[in-house]
Amino acid sequence: MTINAAANFVNIGERTNVTGSAKFRKLITAGDYTSALAVARDQVENGAQVIDVNMDEGLLDSEKAMVEFLNLIASEPDIARVPIMVDSSKWSVIEAGLKCVQGKAIVNSISLKEGEASFREQAEKVRRYGAAVVVMAFDETGQADTFQRKTEICARAYRILVDEIGFPPEDIIFDPNVFAVATGIEEHNNYGVDFLDAVRWIKANLPHAHISGGISNLSFSFRGNEPVRAAMHSVFLYHAIGLGMDMGIVNAGALPVYDDIDPELRELCEDVVLNRRPDSTERLLEEAERFRGGPKMEEKKADTAWRELPVKERIAHALVKGITQYIEEDAEEARRQAKRPLDVIEGPLMDGMNVVGDLFGAGKMFLPQVVKSARVMKQAVAYLTPFIEKEKEELGLTQKAAAGKIVMATVKGDVHDIGKNIVGVVLQCNNYEVIDLGVMVPATRILETAQETGADVIGLSGLITPSLDEMVHVAAEMERLGLDLPLLIGGATTSKIHTAVKIHPAYSRGQAVYVQDASRAVGVVSALLSDEQKPQYVEGVRTDYARLAEQHARAQEDKARAPLPTARANRLNPSFENWKPVKPSFLGTRSFREIPLETLNQFIDWTPFFQTWELPRRYPDILTDEKYGEAARPLFEDAQRMLEQMAKEKWLEARAVVGFWPAAAEGDDVVLFKDESRSERIATLHTLRQQMQRTNNRPNLALADFMAPIDSGIPDWIGGFAVTAGIGEEVMSERFARANDDYSGILAKALADRLAEACAEYMHMLVRRELWGYAADEKLSNEELIAEAYQGIRPAPGYPAQPDHTEKKTLFALLDAPEAIGLTLTESYAMWPGSAVSGLYFSHPESHYFGLGKIDRDQVADYAARKGMERAEMERWLAPVLNYNPHRAAKGEAA
Repeated sequence: MTINAAANFVNIGERTNVTGSAKFRKLITAGDYTSALAVARDQVENGAQVIDVNMDEGLLDSEKAMVEFLNLIASEPDIARVPIMVDSSKWSVIEAGLKCVQGKAIVNSISLKEGEASFREQAEKVRRYGAAVVVMAFDETGQADTFQRKTEICARAYRILVDEIGFPPEDIIFDPNVFAVATGIEEHNNYGVDFLDAVRWIKANLPHAHISGGISNLSFSFRGNEPVRAAMHSVFLYHAIGLGMDMGIVNAGALPVYDDIDPELRELCEDVVLNRRPDSTERLLEEAERFRGGPKMEEKKADTAWRELPVKERIAHALVKGITQYIEEDAEEARRQAKRPLDVIEGPLMDGMNVVGDLFGAGKMFLPQVVKSARVMKQAVAYLTPFIEKEKEELGLTQKAAAGKIVMATVKGDVHDIGKNIVGVVLQCNNYEVIDLGVMVPATRILETAQETGADVIGLSGLITPSLDEMVHVAAEMERLGLDLPLLIGGATTSKIHTAVKIHPAYSRGQAVYVQDASRAVGVVSALLSDEQKPQYVEGVRTDYARLAEQHARAQEDKARAPLPTARANRLNPSFENWKPVKPSFLGTRSFREIPLETLNQFIDWTPFFQTWELPRRYPDILTDEKYGEAARPLFEDAQRMLEQMAKEKWLEARAVVGFWPAAAEGDDVVLFKDESRSERIATLHTLRQQMQRTNNRPNLALADFMAPIDSGIPDWIGGFAVTAGIGEEVMSERFARANDDYSGILAKALADRLAEACAEYMHMLVRRELWGYAADEKLSNEELIAEAYQGIRPAPGYPAQPDHTEKKTLFALLDAPEAIGLTLTESYAMWPGSAVSGLYFSHPESHYFGLGKIDRDQVADYAARKGMERAEMERWLAPVLNYNPHRAAKGEAA
């Protein structure tokens, strides 16, 4: 994750802190690290972008607890994907934690309270570990409480860190101390203003430094009155973020939207936070009890009063609310009042969409609502188009009124396009013409289309790892052809660092820009197409990317890996003494067609569904969430209705094929046999081994470790599977496209993806209980299934434990997936139809999911030789996990 001006506010999860969470403290002191990990996972799923880990408890061995917990986090990809803030008042605990964290950590914290010598020593160690650091506004005389003290201490610390030690300024995070206001003590009344003024001053005077703070301290006087506390936090953050505060330790899920706070309560809180009245504390105290119960939810009654408004206002209302029921009727009325049909599009329709764009940009509308607005717009335009053509206008809306033309495509070999489609809709809502070329689009077609149509921007999307190389290829072709169009990069596998290190250097004529999500697309395109903004914006991007590339090069040099022989010697040796492998009920493959969608519905994990729509909260809590609930509830209702219709009208067909074979571990690979005599080998599944430096007897894992070794004489078996819920998906998508209904099209694809994952969950349950039967007595709820509380795992090629997509080729051959269920692989090993899942089944009780982490070139060379591939080709497939610095290689140094 990159923290900069484009990242908005970064939420630091506060619940993995034994000093701040009684629940977490009890779990850690009881040694229940499994449940403690669940707390961390909940933080991430509920929107925390950094998690603060603190083990400072008197009865704990803090160093041991920190090391054990961070090592467990490292093996949990869904938690380890966010940065870790190692938090302690003891330097020894911080250093122990830094030795465990993969990737860039944040140290919380150091200060000048013990003098400059200690401060320098700790800062230099932090720098050697490659971590960022929180610097408290605290010196030898105590914590800074006034604006003058806060700024003096921060400036002094900055000069020591940057000028004397050479600490990267972008890795400095100042905490100017959030103190309680409204305490009844007059000297405390200006604490909020002093913090805000310090934020403004630091941003203006200490270049590239960030600002954080513990937000809950502000409202300490009102503990027990959560609605008032939450309102105070929201008001405070509204002003602090506007001044440049980058991050904070805050329970983001409990924050109300600033505009949604009761106006009277909001004014009372602002008076306190901004110290606007001498009696502000007394007024808030007098009224606080009235707000203790929080806002009451009232049933919404159907409101048709808007139908009495003038037609222009009715159209705007329909666009904002996503109501299609009357749009053709209103478009016709507006057409009769206008001089030309085109005037309706350029007038009330675009005015309404401008309102939608403003609300979305201000965080007052969310993606599902915006996509519904786009549906209303498209249906109105479709109604008006015949009248425009009849009038023989030479130019339509997008040709005459568009702010810019954008060619978008999912790159060659990749089939995933939900994110791309959402971005396209958002851009169209802001009056950009989008030419969507679809999926699996080769570079030549993308560039030819851009040249033929006079495009202003090209946008590339991809989900699987090979798409990264294809994007570099497109960029290089744009360079070769002399193009200088802005190149937008997006998709789940892409990142800002990859764009900076790989794509940006390949395209010097123009500018490649990473777009994190749909909400940022309009701002990026607007800046790139503005004659006034573009030079400064591009210069800022290039400066940022140069810094990222330099940091990446330094980080690669600093990350030593365990040599491959050492890692192999530290393999996991699971016990087979108390568990005997169970023979499956059949060997070979078995296919399942027309699996009822009604059966799969109950296995759907809804949290990722909402994340697709950029609604970052966990289901079912999101339905009552103060910020996102209003958008999530109608979306969920629409999804339920569509699921029912999908099943009733058989829009999609779900299919699966599973197989079981006698197998054994041979080194880092798994050998499969034709039958139990083990006399004939039929395939080899290759796996990769972790090479991070290990402590506390933690093994360096490979998936092969979960199988009985070939020389042990213990009979063992492995399973494989491929499932899809995408049979019929293409026809379904085309139907919605013809109806100008992007909302339903994106909704349908998102549900198809969820059904495929549900099918994988359902089949795994059948495997455990019946088809393999090694857990025949298992009885788990859907929540427990989603939490993976069962025995065994189903890792997939291309994912953290085995990032090599080429292993799908062996798996699909074993399963005969194309013939069995109509599921094929593209040249980049993406599955088609795209709503599909495939992987392996392991049954050993000690098998668990893990992340491979970075590996060295020796292992890649060894792995390529075992697979019979060229090392250079294998390095291309494994580039994201390869611990290799090309700058050093260019100098002839050892990688």
